[in-house]
Amino acid sequence: MIKFLDLQAITMMHGDEIKAALNRVVESGWFLQGKENQYFESDYARYIGTTHCVAVANGLDALKLILRGYKEMGVMQDGDEIIVPANTYIATILAITENNLVPVLVEPTFEHLEIDIDQIEQHITPKTKGVMTVHLYGRIAYNEKLRDICKRYGLKLMEDCAQSHGCGFRSQVSGFTKTGALGDAAAHSFYPGKNLGALGDAGAVTTNDAELASVVRALANYGSQKKYVFKYVGMNSRMAETDAAVLDVKLRYLDEDNRKRHQLAAFYYANINNPLITLPKRIKDENNVYHQFPIFCERRDELQQYLTDNGIQTLIHYPIPPHKQECYKAWNHRSYPITQRIHAQELSIPMSQVVTRQEAEMIVGVLNKFK
Repeated sequence: MIKFLDLQAITMMHGDEIKAALNRVVESGWFLQGKENQYFESDYARYIGTTHCVAVANGLDALKLILRGYKEMGVMQDGDEIIVPANTYIATILAITENNLVPVLVEPTFEHLEIDIDQIEQHITPKTKGVMTVHLYGRIAYNEKLRDICKRYGLKLMEDCAQSHGCGFRSQVSGFTKTGALGDAAAHSFYPGKNLGALGDAGAVTTNDAELASVVRALANYGSQKKYVFKYVGMNSRMAETDAAVLDVKLRYLDEDNRKRHQLAAFYYANINNPLITLPKRIKDENNVYHQFPIFCERRDELQQYLTDNGIQTLIHYPIPPHKQECYKAWNHRSYPITQRIHAQELSIPMSQVVTRQEAEMIVGVLNKFK
């Protein structure tokens, strides 16, 4: 069986260093809010290209804390609108509704799978306070038009970077900028299956806004900036020292790991050839870190079973779009045809730095024989 994602093999690529890092934490006797968090925050901020990084417990908390931070700063208030792609993992939208803000769903393009930036301006109202762009599948969801729209209307540009570690955008003016530093603030997830994954849940907020970083840090620590003194009604969202230590090890290899993903993606693009299967439009590797490799088929469920029968694990990202979920019943009548088409046809095939050429050849061979 070819695993969809072999986390054991990925971890063991740097097993000795990871074990040494974990031993260092255990022997220190300090498991929260210590030096390992400080090291990782500093290193990750440097990697992303921001002045601030605040480590938190998970990616959803990172999203929630950005919005809550802006509310505490008076930038947003209950009932304000946040533009967000209709095609996203539900965490992006949960963060908006949990802050008593209103998600305004915008369709993606089927060609690029990301929010259709050309549609954003028509959804802006006097209550719009921000855009939450999502770099889904590891593909860039940003261009200079998006930046200009946000500047023109005074909107906060927030990035959901849960799937885009190392991805970026190249401007003729400013050069290459990584996701996480393209907007006003960004949320990162280090769930184990991410390109940069911890051993459990972990996340971070990156920003160049010193005030927002300070507010987010306090909110994540029960609302406290000083021990036993609470300025905000906060929450408990802190990264374990063990996860920070592991992430700091894996961060050193992230670009190399992403290059291996690029090589696998290039093999897929060159060799998958089946009229029943559609591949997403190929974009430059610097604009895509291939967190997932989605393929599309009108007979998706049959294709998935066929691959399973031939020893290839796959996943669907995602079978039900947010507006059709039971938790958002009031939206169930809405129609977002492109989003619904993506969710009905998408199938993710194995994509990671440990997929071998032999395995890739087998995957392609099986896909090309599907009838």
